[in-house]
Amino acid sequence: VYMNIYHERLAKVLVNYSLELKEGMSVGIVGITETEPVMMEVYKEALRVGTYPTLLPQFSHADEAFFSIASDKQLGKADLLYELIAKNFDALINIWADVNTKAMTNVNPEKLTKRQMTNMPIRKILQERERKGEYNWVLTGYPTDSRAQDAGMSLMEYEDFVYKAGLLDKKDPVTEWKSISKKQEKICKWLDKRESLRYVGLDTDLTFSTKGRRWINCDGKKNFPDGEVFTCPVEDSGEGTIRFTYPLIYMGNEIEDVSLKFKDGEVKGFSAKKGENLLRKLLESEEGARRVGEAAIGTNYGNDRFTKNMLYDEKIGGTIHIALGFSADPEMGKNMAPIHLDILKDMKDGGKIFADDELFYENGKFILEL
Repeated sequence: VYMNIYHERLAKVLVNYSLELKEGMSVGIVGITETEPVMMEVYKEALRVGTYPTLLPQFSHADEAFFSIASDKQLGKADLLYELIAKNFDALINIWADVNTKAMTNVNPEKLTKRQMTNMPIRKILQERERKGEYNWVLTGYPTDSRAQDAGMSLMEYEDFVYKAGLLDKKDPVTEWKSISKKQEKICKWLDKRESLRYVGLDTDLTFSTKGRRWINCDGKKNFPDGEVFTCPVEDSGEGTIRFTYPLIYMGNEIEDVSLKFKDGEVKGFSAKKGENLLRKLLESEEGARRVGEAAIGTNYGNDRFTKNMLYDEKIGGTIHIALGFSADPEMGKNMAPIHLDILKDMKDGGKIFADDELFYENGKFILEL
């Protein structure tokens, strides 16, 4: 019964808070068939507010089959469903789940990159429509045994973790998220007035220019659960080194103990205790893969553990992350590499962040008085 309540609350948050759906809008609801309980609650809530919802169920092993069988010609043909969504829907609700998080581990990274490049023009259509206010989207996660196993939890524990990270254990999660949004907005406005960002910690001293770039308040409107503030640093400005606490997860592969050295905004040196060859391949895969598309600070202190799922992990309160490749906000950043690789660092043990040489964050917490 409690799971039904979580699903109902999640549907209400996604429809009424994240997307603020209005009567007459056309809405796509995407998820693998295993996510049916949430897809159906979202479908019902979307109907209640007068939209025209379309269920778009997928099959969990389809990607695996596609990448193992598809020819170069097939990899080079754009996804027609993606194109239909991009051109026709006012909004999209994506319920993300895996039944096997290792399903894509042995797929050739070049095939994945080629597919991402093929679909890039469709991605640009979506970005342009979003920029004009014609299209909106939200992504949420659905707990599965596979994800629970990766996180070292039972499914019941993992479900509890996921829904509490979204504040769905509260009677009125929408009000809770509105309050978080206001707090984060103050942080963003303060950072908007600064022109540089410096991360300092264990084996880390990395500086970026943020001149002319703004900070984005991630408050449950695009990802849910949420909780981060991010910017797209000036592309040629990264200087220094950073050593990450947590592994870089790419298609089920774990690249551990990653260190990067930046000069003029580009990775000039790198190392990893495990997966260094894959890291090399990724860094060499596309122009822009060696440059940063995002610098961020996690703010969700209800989310306190690494689960090997970036939808949740990049939000962990007391962490920072950078992403190599594609700019997290393409309107602001100029990096168009097809990959976006998030890597996390824990800041709770002596980590510091400076903006224009002013210390505003220490030991995993903001020390600003706003």
